[in-house]
Amino acid sequence: MTLNIGVIGTGAIGREHIRRITNGLSGGKIVAVTDVNMEAARAVVENFNLDAKIYPDDQSLVQSPDVDAILVTSWGPAHQQSVMAGIQAGKYVFCEKPLATTAAGCREIVEAEVKHGKRLVQVGFMRRYDAGYQQLKRAIDERFIGEPLMIHCAHRNPEVNDGYTTDMAITDTLIHEIDVLHWLINDDYESVQVSFPKKTRLASSHLRDPQIVTMETKGGVLIKAEIFVNCKYGYDIQCEVVGEEGVIKLPEVPSITFRKDAKLGNHLLMDWKERFIDAYDRELQDFIDSVSNGGEPQGPTAWDGYVAAVTADACVKAQESGQKESVEFGEKPELYGDSALHRV
Repeated sequence: MTLNIGVIGTGAIGREHIRRITNGLSGGKIVAVTDVNMEAARAVVENFNLDAKIYPDDQSLVQSPDVDAILVTSWGPAHQQSVMAGIQAGKYVFCEKPLATTAAGCREIVEAEVKHGKRLVQVGFMRRYDAGYQQLKRAIDERFIGEPLMIHCAHRNPEVNDGYTTDMAITDTLIHEIDVLHWLINDDYESVQVSFPKKTRLASSHLRDPQIVTMETKGGVLIKAEIFVNCKYGYDIQCEVVGEEGVIKLPEVPSITFRKDAKLGNHLLMDWKERFIDAYDRELQDFIDSVSNGGEPQGPTAWDGYVAAVTADACVKAQESGQKESVEFGEKPELYGDSALHRV
């Protein structure tokens, strides 16, 4: 079975996904595209030599009987409308983060999917598909180090542009840790607090960088997450889990060891797209396979998107208050059973 996919948004991430589905993955075919910039949509069809129809808007694309699933890669504020349209049409939806730009918007999507009575939506939290994180997940689930007690992690970028703001350190950067750590230890967040170390001179005047976010789970696990987006030396993702019987750490990205100019070293990545390129491939292949073979996506759920949004809102509030802020999700619908946290 070939899954016929319509793409909403043909910007950078949309083009990358079209490329991997068309040239690298199996079981999926791009049959429809749309973008607010029609020239961009036409250029994608031409550049990738697609046998795809160009639609004037997301609604007409979603309603097309030729489309089995939609890929939402437009700008964030437009995601909710497209996802809701997909659910109402009974179409499968892969949505890049954010699922919606507000927790209330994410909750509306959850409620619409619950009303539909079947999982249709997968959120693009690609880190769950990274080989290193999956090794951590297996070790934790098998209690290789006993019960997890603490997690130390870091999300470092070499630099960000002047439009990057203090709250984006949460909503655009830490959001990936918020999701993947929740998945790793299968434990909901209870509270968050944000502190600001000495500011780097390399940050824009309006940006507070670095930041330390402390998250405590309902099970008592304490998480310290560093966000440093002007670290200069490279794109660096770190995660260390301290358990009752040992410590496990996210593997370093493989690279050659060199001896040159009286130095012994390894090259570091500078680009996040290189760091997680394989994970992007795996998540989309899993979406295609699980929908085609199992009838519903198996990756991060709409509820996971809601959890991330609620937690991020609490973190932004903590940035402003300087206090510990509580995190409240409400009751999880039965549609999203605990098993969903273990599927990837």
